[in-house]
Amino acid sequence: MPRSAAERLLAIERIYHEPAVLDWARGREVLARFPDAELVEVHSHQDIPGLYGNAGQVDDWVRNKRGVLVLGEKRSLQARPNGRSADFIAPSTSNGCAMACSYCYVPRRKGYANPITVFVNIERILGYLERHVARQGPKPEPNQCDPHDWVYDLGENGDCSVDALVSDNVRDLVDLFARTPGAKGSFATKFVNRDLLDWDPRGGTRVRFSLMPREMSRRLDLRTSPIGERIAAVDDFVAAGYEVHLNFSPVVLHEGWYDEWRDLLREIADVVSPAAREQLACEIIMLTHNEGLHEINLGWHPRGEDLLWRPDLQEPKRSHSGQVNVRYRAAWKRRWLDQLLELVATELPGCRVRYAF
Repeated sequence: MPRSAAERLLAIERIYHEPAVLDWARGREVLARFPDAELVEVHSHQDIPGLYGNAGQVDDWVRNKRGVLVLGEKRSLQARPNGRSADFIAPSTSNGCAMACSYCYVPRRKGYANPITVFVNIERILGYLERHVARQGPKPEPNQCDPHDWVYDLGENGDCSVDALVSDNVRDLVDLFARTPGAKGSFATKFVNRDLLDWDPRGGTRVRFSLMPREMSRRLDLRTSPIGERIAAVDDFVAAGYEVHLNFSPVVLHEGWYDEWRDLLREIADVVSPAAREQLACEIIMLTHNEGLHEINLGWHPRGEDLLWRPDLQEPKRSHSGQVNVRYRAAWKRRWLDQLLELVATELPGCRVRYAF
């Protein structure tokens, strides 16, 4: 019998957990989901010897994502102002991902392993969010995030659709925003988890399906849902009560990129229903890559770097944390971004671009 997408993504064999995890109901629930997993107690979910910062782990990049789970407590609760995709970045309920997109920035912080970490003190996180929303009051004026609601980005360092395979944290967040007027949760995803269709979001959660041309996705979006499956899911998620937007990210430039994006936009226009198109909006994010991540990727997926690491098209940019990033050369990037914006307006008319950079 063929394995489901969830079974292909996750087969948890080892769980690293902080001692206090057993004191939380969510921690006990997650452990009960994986009764055959080896349990390894660790002092901190952020410091696991042999897993994080171990160059030898690059050989087990995908194996760790599939077979390892980390459980801990989220100690610092803060909703950070954003202003791009969301008004605020919500405190995370997880970190890491079972998928293996080769451009993902999260491994830069973890070194050579990036499995899912679930935070089990969900009650504290939900309570913090409720109080934060209450302090904001009504949104005074529309902005690019939303015309009416304060938008909170969920799962900044992971994928909520995949997290929902591991715990009920994501469902708790969807339920929170379903009952909270004036606020909306929002997350980007590359995985179609149809279990979410049985929930009751009541318009309080925005799902942003990340899309890129098919061939590019096959080479860079490892272990994700196929692009066609993501596009086909838009109507179903709108019908289930979600707001659905598109996330054209990252835009990876190479010879022939324009024709590939034109074909993708035409497919969206053909597949997505008029009702879903009426509420559709998108964001566009051009690729930023990283020198350290480039070196890591050469150890497990070097073919992807042929597309991501293009010194002939890119220029260095030092981040606030001191890391060496590369982005497309400024003058060229502006020209290419304008071309893509014009293409969206032509092939997907009515789809508002919330922001692009």
